[in-house]
Formats: sequence, structure tokens, C-alpha cells
Amino acid sequence: MRKSLALAAAGAVALAAAGVTAYAAPPGGPSASLPLAGMRILISNDDSMQAAKASNSDGLGLYELRRAMCAAGADVVVMAPWQVQSGKGTAVTNGGVVTAQRRTALPAGYENDCAGAPARGAVYGVCLSDGPCTKDSASATPADTVKLALRGGLKAKAGWTEAPDLVLTGINSGPNISASVNDSGTVGAAVAAVDQEVPALAFSSSGDESNTFFPRANYRAHAEFGARLVAGLKQRGLLTSKFALKVDYPDVSTGIPAKSPVWTRVGDGAIVYHAFEQRGSGDSFDIALGLCPLDGSGEGECAEGRKDADSTWLLDKGHVTIAPITWDRTYGTPVDARRELNRIEHFVKHEAPHP
Repeated sequence: MRKSLALAAAGAVALAAAGVTAYAAPPGGPSASLPLAGMRILISNDDSMQAAKASNSDGLGLYELRRAMCAAGADVVVMAPWQVQSGKGTAVTNGGVVTAQRRTALPAGYENDCAGAPARGAVYGVCLSDGPCTKDSASATPADTVKLALRGGLKAKAGWTEAPDLVLTGINSGPNISASVNDSGTVGAAVAAVDQEVPALAFSSSGDESNTFFPRANYRAHAEFGARLVAGLKQRGLLTSKFALKVDYPDVSTGIPAKSPVWTRVGDGAIVYHAFEQRGSGDSFDIALGLCPLDGSGEGECAEGRKDADSTWLLDKGHVTIAPITWDRTYGTPVDARRELNRIEHFVKHEAPHP
């Protein structure tokens, strides 16, 4: 039987009814009164740990998530893909050698976020290499990084002899909703965690109106909401490995705040889809991403048939959306964690923090 890990008890939980409130750890280190004090959290993603692109699409969200969790008192270690691995889903590497290389020079502004924690927020990039990772090294997949961490990587690199209390993935550059969830490496990494009986949440944030730039404001608002969400779940004993939680955040960079969290299902339509165009009459096809109409007027695979779809509540209505994601893809079997599912749904609907 799959069992969730016992989590350490913590001190007081500060849950704001509205607004975004960051936790501030004292200079001497995390205080026992902080809501996530005593928790060990692994963070991964599918955007890499580089955070070097002007578009903020290659891992900046990961550093915002790291910042918020350390500020709330958690002990954090990052193991993430060396290169961008968007769209890898639950893909794994079946042979060869992986290297987990520590990043010593972190992106500007994030150097001291976890200075007071035991692991100091160590960041590792995981490449496919028998030796040091280089600029052009091939990358491990998101699921690879979580499996590596949980099957010896954290013990070797951080001295954690037991599994972490929680795995967080993201914050992804762009929402993971509707049919895109199947392709998402962010979600795939969270599934890899619950498959190893570790509770997991997958975070994804919307970009700006162009959907090509991912504002720091979106990542920061999502990360600070995420810290309060994790604190609320922890306080109530609702962190479970029976399923993962997918948390998507709307664009708030224009000044319009996110609306309250909504319990949703993954939509059955598409937001983006893969398009293939043949080159002349030959054997080659160009691959492109098609975009469905965001106003709900799509047809065919773009049509959304669920009233409680994550895409509808996120894109059309501006709410934070939370949906359960199971590791078990068997269709038609009874839900074996109905009690946990009902309790978390009640929490999201009635007690979860507001953005």
C-alpha cells in the first residue's frame, strides 16, 4: 500500500486572507516559528537551472520557488535538468552516466536566499556526462533528476539519509493545462516523486499577453502563494503521496490580481498542439506549436468540454487553479485515496490562502 511520508510538526502558520505575503527569515537562520521550519524540500523543474535567457523561460521560476520556501523556513536542495527539457513528460534515460554538478555562482539576487538553512539551498544541474557538465552537455530529463535525487543523489550530495518531506517542481514558464499536462516535464517530475511515495506539487505560471515573456512578478506572486499553500496543507496533515497537486497561476504582471484558488480537473481540450508541415514531397516535416483560440471558440481538438476545466478557470476567469494528478493511469478503477482527495478539495474551496 502506498503511504505518505510523515512530516515534521511545525510552529505557527501565517496564512493571509488576501494579498501576497513573503516570510522573512532572520539573518541567523530559519526560525522554528516559521511555517515550514523542519521541512526538507527537493525542487526540480523542466526549464533547467540556468536562468540566463532574457525571456525568463529557462529556470527563473525555480529560483523564485527556492527563495519563497527558504524564507518560510524550509531546508531546500535543487536538482534540476542541465538544459531546458520542456515537453519531456515522464521520459527517463535508460543508460549511461549522469552528473549532478553544483552551481556555485547563482543568478544575481538569489545568492543568499537560503544562507541560514543546513543545505544552504544547494543547486545542482544534472547532465548526461561521464565527467563535468559543460555548456553543450546533454541534459537529464525532469523525471531523471527526481529519481536520481530520491535514489541516492540527495544522500550523496546533501547528506539526507531519508527521503525529503516534499518535492516541488517548477515554477514552469507557462501554464500546464488541458492536453499539455500529458507533455509537461514539470508534471512528469512531480509524478516521479509520488511514484516514489513522496508528496509533490507542480507549479506553473502564465506568461504575459505575448506568451513569449515570463515576468518575474508572476513567478514571485506564485512562489509566495505556493509557500502559504504548502504551509496550509502541512498544518492540516494534507501532504500526501497518493497523488500530486498541479497548481497554475494567472498573469498578474498587468496589475490585475489573481483570483481565489479553484478546484478543477485537467481540461479535455487543447491550448497548444503540435503541428507538422511536410517539406515539399520529401520525408521531412517541420514541427511547430499551434495555438488554440483562448476565448473558448476552438473546434475539434481545441474544443473544451468540461465546465470545471483548468484552462477555463485559469485563462478565461483569472483564478489560481489546483487539480489532482494521479500516478496511476488505469482507467475506471476506484480512487484509493478518496478521503485525502475530499479533504484537500474542501481545503482548496474553503480554507486555502488567497493570492
